[in-house]
Amino acid sequence: MRQRLSGGQFRMLNEVLYTRSGEGAKDYFDKDPDAFKLYHAGYQEQMSRWPKLPVDVIIEWLNSRNSNLVVADFGCGDARLAKSVKNKVFSFDLVSNDPVVTACNMASTPIPSSSVDVAVFCLSLMGTDYPSYLKEAHRVLKAKGWLLIAEVKSRFDPANHGADPQVFLRGLKSLGFSLVKQDDSNKMFLLFYLRKDKDDRSSSKKLSWPELKPCLYKKR
Repeated sequence: MRQRLSGGQFRMLNEVLYTRSGEGAKDYFDKDPDAFKLYHAGYQEQMSRWPKLPVDVIIEWLNSRNSNLVVADFGCGDARLAKSVKNKVFSFDLVSNDPVVTACNMASTPIPSSSVDVAVFCLSLMGTDYPSYLKEAHRVLKAKGWLLIAEVKSRFDPANHGADPQVFLRGLKSLGFSLVKQDDSNKMFLLFYLRKDKDDRSSSKKLSWPELKPCLYKKR
């Protein structure tokens, strides 16, 4: 698979994920499942250069807490999180290449409302309709449940055409989340730790969200 992958192919598939809706991206990869495998081979190649991965930080966070917490992993990739913790984990992605992964549009997952304790987005807020994924996370989370979002720092760098993190957080607050902690100690990624408020404020008004800058990878 790695031999078949070129930098150009990976960048093209990366662009598909960032420039289409969740349903559009799912349709694309449903028609060509091998393209999803190629994308993840390229993704793993990129991640191999990072000194620390955000999924490892999230795994450490979960392992330091009660293993009875139920987790929903949105955009799980190779389901590394599910395979590294004792918690029950619902793993979702556009294509399933593993029995533990459920293929779906992350804006519409097959789990009941108020049924999970932790929702995770680890480098997976991709797509033109990413706020619909966050709304879905709010739906499935229990009151006071945790929302963990890890994203590449450049996507939240206004000086380089990235989104203003404060505008992003205001969208989450309007949706019904409260920020507990923002960890920007890593040079590669940000980590937001939020909790779901008891009330759902999203139904009363239209929410305003910033456009998230696509994560573009350099040519190899």
